[in-house]
Amino acid sequence: MNTRPLQHPRHRTALSVNVNKVALLRNTRHLGIPSVTRAATLCLQAGAQGITVHPRPDERHIRAHDVYELAELMKAWPDREFNIEGNPSQNLMDFIRAVKPHQATFVPDSEDQFTSDHGWSFPQDAERLAPLIAECKALGVRVSLFMDPVPEQMAAAKAVGADRVELYTEPYAAAWGTAQQAEQLARYAEAAQAALDAGLGVNAGHDLNRDNLAAFVREVPGVLEVSIGHALIADALELGYAATVQAYQACIDAGFAGNR
Repeated sequence: MNTRPLQHPRHRTALSVNVNKVALLRNTRHLGIPSVTRAATLCLQAGAQGITVHPRPDERHIRAHDVYELAELMKAWPDREFNIEGNPSQNLMDFIRAVKPHQATFVPDSEDQFTSDHGWSFPQDAERLAPLIAECKALGVRVSLFMDPVPEQMAAAKAVGADRVELYTEPYAAAWGTAQQAEQLARYAEAAQAALDAGLGVNAGHDLNRDNLAAFVREVPGVLEVSIGHALIADALELGYAATVQAYQACIDAGFAGNR
C-alpha cells in the first residue's frame, strides 16, 4: 500500500507585508507620520507581492481610513494582493463588503486581545463561520482561516468553505534555535500536507523573520503566502523598506533553492 503524501504543484511563496506597526508608531503622535500608504508603496516597489492589515475595533494601529486608502492604492498595483485580517464577528465584514480585498483572513481574536495567539476550532466554530465565508466568496473574496498546526482540523476547514488556511507560526518561531526546532518544523509540515490533501491553499504567519523564514519555506510544503509584519518593520527601521523586503525575498528564494 502506498502511504506517501499526495504531491502538489510547488509555487513560489508570496510575501505580504503587514503594515500594522507603521500605523502603531504613527498613532503615538498627531503628525500623520510615518505614512501607512507610503510604507506600503515602498514595500510594493521593492517587490512585495501583497499588503496585509488587521483593523482591530479599538483602532490601536490600523484605522478605518487606512483600509480605504490602501484599497485605493492597491488599484495601481493590479498584480499584487490586499489581505484584510480580523474577526468576522467584529468589524471585519464591514471592510470586506466595502473594499472587496483579494483575501479575507478570519482570525478568532477577542476585541481586547494583545495579538493573535490561536486558531479556529472545529466543529465548535463551523456554524458561525460558514455563512460569513459564503458571503465573502459571493463577493469574490478569497477566505483564509487562521489555524493552529493540527492536521486533523484541515478537512473541517475545507468543509466549512475556506479556500486557504493561515498556519499560526508563533510556536515554530519560539522553538527556533532550541532542541524543539526540528519537531516543530515537522509538525507544521504535517499540518500543511493535510491542508493540501484536503484541497486547501496554505498561508503562514506570526513571528516569522529573517532567521527562521528560509527553513520554514524549505520544509513546509505548498506555502503560497507568508504575512510578516513585526519583524519586517523592525528590520526596516535599520535597513529601510526596500532593503528589508529584498532580504525577506532572498530568504524565500533560499528556502526554495534548498528544496530542489
